[in-house]
Amino acid sequence: MNPPRTGTLAVPGATLHYETLGSGPVLLLIPGGAGDAGLYAGMAPELATRYTVVSYDPRGLSRSPLDGPADAPRADEQVSVWSDDAHRLLALLSPDEEAVVLGCSSGAVVAVDLLARHPERLRRVVAHEPPLLELLEDPAPHRALFAEVRETFHTEGADAAMARLGEGLADGSTRQAPTQPTELPPEIREMAVRMHTNLPVFLGRVLRPFSSAVPDLAALRPVAHKLVPAAGRDSRRQLPLYGPAARLAEVLGSGLVEFPGGHLGAVESPKEFADHLLTVLDRPAR
Repeated sequence: MNPPRTGTLAVPGATLHYETLGSGPVLLLIPGGAGDAGLYAGMAPELATRYTVVSYDPRGLSRSPLDGPADAPRADEQVSVWSDDAHRLLALLSPDEEAVVLGCSSGAVVAVDLLARHPERLRRVVAHEPPLLELLEDPAPHRALFAEVRETFHTEGADAAMARLGEGLADGSTRQAPTQPTELPPEIREMAVRMHTNLPVFLGRVLRPFSSAVPDLAALRPVAHKLVPAAGRDSRRQLPLYGPAARLAEVLGSGLVEFPGGHLGAVESPKEFADHLLTVLDRPAR
């Protein structure tokens, strides 16, 4: 398959780098954490046999610079702003047809907000493990963990903060995020250095505000048939990752779909994840 086509889109406050692969209806892949368009490189070729796969670097990450000096003070990122960015990409690349969307982790938080605010643009949205802590019965201990992770970043640096995050999420049965580029699958090793460079944005400006976002359930209920809350089979004991998706499915009556692997299933098992995603997208809406 040919390499991805690349482009840029000016949005308020930033310029987005995006990549497209394949042909057909648009499938927008929203990366999470410190990832960028390369996060989905392992499964994009398979998805591109059926869809025009669109992936991008969120604002402030990798090749999507924010306007103004690079060292300018920055406020916390906002879910609604990132959702607007995704909407503008769809307006550019799928102006006349409903698109499908996959978001993972913090990217799933964006995907849920995108559906709540722009349901007319979307045919189906798969939200894989959005850490929407406020949906949990008792979000307080998980809020405290993420606050500690951010404080650790400010006092000890990104590596220590990621180690604390891994410890806090560990349950003894799932693998944690690899920390070294050489441990990543070959398809995304090119992204690994960029991902490490992006950690200050994720740890300092994304983790807390995105995980504390409250989804607009009133707006989601009428379009719940378009939403697929999803979680990895290996994440069942990781409440801040699996729990919000399960609760979203319960509240909206849309049913939880389990995917292969855990929180990083799209990275660690890309073929299996892509196969399951295509199957899910083929199912009629509930």
